[in-house]
Amino acid sequence: MRRLLLALPFALLPLAVMAEEAHDHDHAEHASLGAHEHGVAQLNVALDGNTLEIELESPAMNLVGFEHAPSSDADKTAISQARNELNKPLNLFSLNTGDCSVTSTELESPLFDDDHAHAAGEHEHEHSEIHAHYSFNCKQPQALQQLDLTRLFKQFPATHKIQLQLIGPNGQQGAELSPEQSIAKF
Repeated sequence: MRRLLLALPFALLPLAVMAEEAHDHDHAEHASLGAHEHGVAQLNVALDGNTLEIELESPAMNLVGFEHAPSSDADKTAISQARNELNKPLNLFSLNTGDCSVTSTELESPLFDDDHAHAAGEHEHEHSEIHAHYSFNCKQPQALQQLDLTRLFKQFPATHKIQLQLIGPNGQQGAELSPEQSIAKF
């Protein structure tokens, strides 16, 4: 399943390009797919049998308010709070039904390094990202109709847009979600 989720961005690339051309925006923010852009996150979702995989990739700015290694107690608190919230996926992703339970949660970011001195030297000038990968076991996957990201947008208000790529029972789809349009259909 992990391979399927990792291959998802490549499988849906033609859909994203077609959607981009259809919108024909002149905004620089749409110039490249997958570029690090503050306010924008990527969400990959795959439902395969009883397994639901969700992968969130976001600039750290969207989730903690900065991208540098923590240099103050306030920075460390912001990282700790974001990490705590990201460790509770059912508080961020509302599934309409399906009787799903979390089977694993993985969080990765240079900001989560315990050795802050090492992190400060190594990542000082990088654009830090946070990656979260969640696996769920759904007892009734056929009952899943939608994924609601309202609580994620409320918890992390600096996230203005989520570029969704989803593989489900109805095939592949791509969408752009926002606080105003935060529901994706399976």
